[in-house]
Amino acid sequence: MKRKQESLKTTLFPRSSGVLLHVSSLPGDFGIGTFGKEARAFVDQLSEMGCTWWQVLPFGPIDVFNSPYKSLSAFAGNIYFIDPEELGKAGLLTATEIEGAKINRNPYIADYTAVKETRLSLFRLAYTRLTGELKETIAHFVQANDHWLTDYALYQAIQQEQSGRPWTKWTDDFLKHRNPKALDAAAKRLEDEIHFQYFLQYTFFDQWQSVKEYAKEKGIQIMGDMPIYVDIESADVWVHPQLFEIDAEGHPISVAGVPPDYFCEDGQLWGNPLYRWPNMEKEGYAWWIQRLEHTLTLFDAVRIDHFRAFSAYWAVPGDARTAREGKWLPGPGMKLFDALADAIDFSAPRIIAEDLGVMDEGVISLLSESGLPGMGVLQFGFIEDGDNQHLPHNYDKKTVAYTGTHDNNTLLGWLWELLPHQRENALAYVGYIGQGDDWQVGGPQSRSCQAFIRALWQSGASIAIVPIQDLCGFGGDTKMNKPGQADGNWAFRIAADALKGIDVPFIKTLNQLYKR
Repeated sequence: MKRKQESLKTTLFPRSSGVLLHVSSLPGDFGIGTFGKEARAFVDQLSEMGCTWWQVLPFGPIDVFNSPYKSLSAFAGNIYFIDPEELGKAGLLTATEIEGAKINRNPYIADYTAVKETRLSLFRLAYTRLTGELKETIAHFVQANDHWLTDYALYQAIQQEQSGRPWTKWTDDFLKHRNPKALDAAAKRLEDEIHFQYFLQYTFFDQWQSVKEYAKEKGIQIMGDMPIYVDIESADVWVHPQLFEIDAEGHPISVAGVPPDYFCEDGQLWGNPLYRWPNMEKEGYAWWIQRLEHTLTLFDAVRIDHFRAFSAYWAVPGDARTAREGKWLPGPGMKLFDALADAIDFSAPRIIAEDLGVMDEGVISLLSESGLPGMGVLQFGFIEDGDNQHLPHNYDKKTVAYTGTHDNNTLLGWLWELLPHQRENALAYVGYIGQGDDWQVGGPQSRSCQAFIRALWQSGASIAIVPIQDLCGFGGDTKMNKPGQADGNWAFRIAADALKGIDVPFIKTLNQLYKR
């Protein structure tokens, strides 16, 4: 037991810094950020600033609300990140076809609607031009990822045949309940669509690994994000129903959420099916081991979302209207982390625990016993008067610190939201001296935003991360997510000119001064 725990505690992250920018938020011509030249240009910019980390949000296929945290697979990738120009370089699309795929209606918004309406037909065209050599390469990829990809591709093919219905509403009960003969027949009937899904996933992973390799050459590491839960409509729940709190028809018995908190007075009703942890344990946590191993092939380190649920999780009845109706139930605790440590090499630091939300002795004890670094969020330091763990002077080497996360307002938007005495206290804390209301001034050289960024960089945290919106001095209209609200999220996108206008010398100087 001791050896397993120590394997998670071996080393700490070196003192470093980075920027949070999801791939969907990158600029470009295709309606949403992709793994194309803009991704490499951002890597160049990070390198120029002297940063070490590019942090992204989860990479899984998105749901109808475009949320990366309610993914349709714990293993598959979001195919809309595939770059058409890279397909052109591979000889699968012509210049005219690539030009026709451009979507430039609004450079400030990820245009999911237009992308979803047009991108698949473009990818199908590319698929028809596969060469024998590329088909062989894809076959090797499928073989290497057989533990998830064959089921996922079959799921996607059946779902298309079923007019896009989620598996819980499929009209064929034999397919719904995974009758072996029905699955074999579907695999033969839908062979071409299955191979198209193989092509999409191969292309996603191939293009991303190319970007990741480029980042490595520039000294940039990628920090990923792994949601704790998957969506009820995911392939994982269809393939492994015994691992989830669902009934015989696939309806959730209990779902995930959090109790009332800073973000939402009714709590947050996420709706993801909860895990059957006893069944997970019986199977040696194999699904979790495979999931984390797979995720770590994509990223140099990964933030595990909602860490506190491994200690105790908020369980809400499947038919509840709000998260207020939930209750706390015990999670797997160290049994899961012992299993992970026994199966995966943690000789280098690779996991960050998102230890935000309702904290109690159980969560604190689990974080300590696991040896994982936790998070500090500067904005949370000023919610109440007095001292707390989120104020920068309390960060230590086991902290990964942020001005804010994807769930927070931007720094400038947050300053506007604060009560006058809270704002005065926060500005005084970071040593901001201004005239009147000049803290309101935004832009890449916003003195108020830069004061908070400097305080973060000065802290004892091992890693300091700033969202791209705060580097640009953007207001609250650019926040990525509003917790508890389903619509209108995940759409923020940065224009190319704004990205080029970042005060690179400022961050470079901070990295030099504070040895990051």
